[in-house]
Amino acid sequence: MRLGILFLAVVVSVFAHEKTETNKHKLLLNMTQIYQKEPPKVQCISEMFTEGIWYGRLRTNNFGFKWKDELQVNGKEVRKDHALAGFGGSLIYRSGYLYGFGVGAGVYASMGIGTLKRNEAYLYKSGKDMFSRYDKLTKNKNTMFSLAQAYIEYNYQKSKVTFGRQIFESFLTRSNDTKMIPNTFEGLTFVTKEIPQTTLKAAYLTRQKLKDHTKFHHVLAWATPLSDNPYTVYTQNDDTAMHRGLTLERLQQAGIHDRLFVFEIKNQSIERLQLRANYTEVPELLSSAMVQADYTFDVGIWHIIPSIRYMQQFDNGAGTIGGAALKGKSFTQGYRNPTDLDSWLLGVRTDIIKGAFKLRLGYTKVADRGDIVAPWRGFPTAGFTRAISQYNWYADTKTYMVQVGYRFKDLKDLSILGRYAYQDFDDNKPAVQADSHVLSLDVMKGFNGICNRYVKVRYAHVWGKPQTGEIKKLDPSYDELRIEFNYLF
Repeated sequence: MRLGILFLAVVVSVFAHEKTETNKHKLLLNMTQIYQKEPPKVQCISEMFTEGIWYGRLRTNNFGFKWKDELQVNGKEVRKDHALAGFGGSLIYRSGYLYGFGVGAGVYASMGIGTLKRNEAYLYKSGKDMFSRYDKLTKNKNTMFSLAQAYIEYNYQKSKVTFGRQIFESFLTRSNDTKMIPNTFEGLTFVTKEIPQTTLKAAYLTRQKLKDHTKFHHVLAWATPLSDNPYTVYTQNDDTAMHRGLTLERLQQAGIHDRLFVFEIKNQSIERLQLRANYTEVPELLSSAMVQADYTFDVGIWHIIPSIRYMQQFDNGAGTIGGAALKGKSFTQGYRNPTDLDSWLLGVRTDIIKGAFKLRLGYTKVADRGDIVAPWRGFPTAGFTRAISQYNWYADTKTYMVQVGYRFKDLKDLSILGRYAYQDFDDNKPAVQADSHVLSLDVMKGFNGICNRYVKVRYAHVWGKPQTGEIKKLDPSYDELRIEFNYLF
């Protein structure tokens, strides 16, 4: 409570003393915050802080979730309808640059109030990021406060080195700032644009902090629940896409320290062609390589952009430790080699654009081998077939998607995005969900002035049958509504 009062007091103080400016920062359609005004170069240490820039954000997120069928198993709730309201915000400070050196920090706060009881907190779906499930279940705490960013930075011409807690955007590591607190990492990163029309990124990341955590944790380790405290499962990487067979206990027994290495390059040297490549590795466990090409050509007044993405996953020991299935080593049915995580993913899409109108047709396929491991909030199928709240990179999964977007000219900053996806999962694998259809609609409106305000509404309708093969699974059908308000200053 004291931290909440202090946070609110700092926000009010900054807002009261901040010079009236417009567009210091703005939000993209995915609610990621980008800076439009950068801190200046300064001449002395005192000016580093007096000339720094504050970026404030107040936001509220509201969620409604209704299953087609609520469910109990052995007297325990497994699925239950719920609603949740979240309130919070962030205050980010970036200093001026003295001889290229600067510092930055971001403090974030969130409070979630929902309809479920304390001991039912594990049942929340998309709204779970409003609070820490561990703190809720063990302390009945509805709030989170996090110093999610705290770094030292060095800029030289078109290059930047950052050390500390930070956001690092790459193919498989994303901030995914759709709730209250972004996904951040601890480590050392390097970004340069010294090569013409090329962006190079490299990172050595030692810790991660998911959106619903207050403390940094392992990047690729699932916590084993203790007999006297089953909620410890929420203390390490408990992301929905995490491999549950890669437990912290097993990694420690093998003497493995999970660290994340990332190298990425994007090049646009050839006219109309954009090339992208990424390599991500957790030594002694697994690695992946991705290449993507996007080419633009015109047909009259239409822009046509075909794209292809190929990702190869290499098992360097993780499969033997945790198994081929993300659900864990005991899930072997349907997998060709239940201890092998070697796999690949292919994605193709075509964008058809005319002015403010954009049509996207996408398809992805995952090999019938091991599941793809990607618990760092960068989604392997993103931009091709991934729909809201979906995880469609299990082994032998095929997804087809149609997406239509429109940015209105007469109504400034109004965007609408509609999407339909059909997800064809493997009927013979109990460890993956049943086939499903996903229909979603996103509407976002910005109100730019002295203070930027944004409203975003998202709705998803998911339906399918629990049994399309010999194995009966859980019914995937549900409806979800999200309403978000943002206020930037």
